[in-house]
This record gives sequence, structure tokens and C-alpha cells, in this order.
Amino acid sequence: MKRELNLLGLDKDPKDTKVVVAMSGGVDSSTAAALMKKQGYNVVGVTLKLYDNNKEVAHSKVCCSGQDILDAKRVAHKLDIKHKVFYYQSKFKEGVINNFVDSYLKGETPIPCVQCNKTVKFNDLFEESKNLKADALITGHYVKSVTKNNVTEMYRGIDENRDQSYFLFNTTREQLNFLRFPLGNLLKEETRKIAKNLDLNVADKPDSQDICFVPNGDYVSVIKKLRPDSFRKGNIKDISGKVLGAHDGIINFTIGQRKGIKIPYKEPLYVIDIIADKNEIIVGSKKDLLTKEILLKELNFLVDKKFFKNEIFVKVRSTGKLLRSKLNLNNGSTKLTLLEDEYGISPGQACVFYKKDDLGYKVLGGGWITKN
Repeated sequence: MKRELNLLGLDKDPKDTKVVVAMSGGVDSSTAAALMKKQGYNVVGVTLKLYDNNKEVAHSKVCCSGQDILDAKRVAHKLDIKHKVFYYQSKFKEGVINNFVDSYLKGETPIPCVQCNKTVKFNDLFEESKNLKADALITGHYVKSVTKNNVTEMYRGIDENRDQSYFLFNTTREQLNFLRFPLGNLLKEETRKIAKNLDLNVADKPDSQDICFVPNGDYVSVIKKLRPDSFRKGNIKDISGKVLGAHDGIINFTIGQRKGIKIPYKEPLYVIDIIADKNEIIVGSKKDLLTKEILLKELNFLVDKKFFKNEIFVKVRSTGKLLRSKLNLNNGSTKLTLLEDEYGISPGQACVFYKKDDLGYKVLGGGWITKN
């Protein structure tokens, strides 16, 4: 008689199923660990130390700080599960922080959380989990995973305000088949209620709001510290090439920005383009921000390319809405045509692909927005 699959979609009894839970020290990953323990799995909690703390970071709302490691240890003790800390500071600096700075200096708007997931969290932690002979890697992301015939598909979480699928588009097929996301079918308030019922010390802990290595959201100060020579004065021009004023460094601007331009004009000015090699900021009206076509690079596909013969939905920023689009894979560079209006799309951001089916919006993959 064929054994019924466990709740993770694996053909093993929960007590014989070893899972590694990535525990950041917050309520989400702690609750994910608690759910795995409650369901009878053999749980090992793992926390990553990604950067060295300073006073600014210690008092800001970030993840993976020293306090978070302590909180994760306390939760692991409460749950009576093994807990390990991996020290990834050098890997994180090389793969995430340096990439973040380089991207800004190119005039892009980077997303370090995607790079973090791609590198240390899902690449290195994937290997660590394999070394621990785990059957699955569990995270507290608000993403729905559906496993059938040993293949896991990723969907938007049911809590649209918390959905984190945008940040996971670069997950490989091999990694996705090993990953599980137990919070994808929960609302945030339900997660906190579970944590309170289980008397977890992090049940009321505030959510992290800042990029973990950027205290209080001040990314300019981080770049100034790491690359002090990158702040050079340059021209601010309109779209016709006329010089309207000067800036103190392109690092202070992102495409779509309105505040901080500081140029008197007959209408509101927005940053339309950042030309890094000329150290120039191009400004214009809001209508100049309208984008109909996007060039993409470094695409990652989680499904067969036949899915792209028809219309798909895309998100071009983490807080953006789903947009009807058509992907053209037949030319040298991959071009996406937007079938709905969108403004202020910036190179360096991700463009994530979705397709709606009976289970929700499936993640098909994605790519990086580029100028050329």
C-alpha cells in the first residue's frame, strides 16, 4: 500500500523527515520552525550572521542583527530543537553589499534582498542543508509552494500585502524543489496569533523594515563610507540636453524621484534617466516616465518557455501591481512589452513573471531590467 505524502509533499513519515529551518530571529521564521516541530518533523534551526554589528544597526529595524541571532537561539531552546549559526560576513559583503554599491554607481536601483536570497540564503544555505542530510529547507517567506510528483511550484502568498515571491524569482529549479514555504497560506495576523499561542518570545517583535546593512534606510551614507570617491558634482539636464542645474552625486537619485531635485521649474520635475558614464541626471515631466517596453537580462526560468507564447503578468517593482505583458524571446536581447501603462521603471530592479491558474499566480521566473 502506497504511503500518503506528508504535508511537505515528501514520501516519509514526519519523524523521519529532517528539515533545516532558516531562522532570522523574527516572528515569521520562528513560527515556521514551530509549525515544523508541531507537525512532528526533525527540525534543525540555522541562523546566518551576515555582517558585523555597529551601534547604528543595533538600534534600527533590520534583520540578521546580533539581537536577532539571540532571539533565534531563544526560540530554538523553547522549541527544543538543534540550532546552528553560520558566519557568512565575507560571503555577504562580496555577494551582496559590493553588488549593491556597484549597482548604484551604475545609475541603477538595486535590490539587495534578491541578491541575498540568490547567494548566501539559497545557494550556500542550500549546500549546508544538503551537508546536514536534510530532506527540505524551510523558510518563513510569504510564498505559497505546491509540491506534486517531487516538483515544487511557487505561487504568490495569499496575503498580497506580504507576498515575497518577487524577491525569489532567481531561485533555481533544483533549489525550489528542495524549498518549502509553510506560511504561504497564512495572513500575517494569523502568523502572529500562532506565535502567541505557542508563547514564542518574538510573537510581538516588530517586522524588519530596513535593508539589513543600511541603518535607518540611509543607503547614501553606506556608499559614502565604502566608496567616498564616488560623490562627484555633475549636471542636471532636461530631456533636450539643456543644463538646468547641478547635483552632488548621482548616488543621491533614482529614476522616478521627484523630491530633492531642487530646481525651480514651471511643472514638477522627475528623474527620467541617470547617465553614469557622463555623471548626468536627466529630468522631465511625469509623462516622460511612461514606459512601454523593457529590456531584460540574466533571465531565470522556472517553467518551460511555452508558457510565454501568450500574455503573462509581471511585477516591475516589489510594491507594484501585476501588469499584463508580452515577452518576446525571439530576438538577441529579451524585450518585454507592457500592455498597461507604468511609470518610472528603473534598471537594476527585477521584472518577475506570473501566470494565473486555479491555484493562484504561479511564478514563472524573471530577469533584471537593463538599459541595453
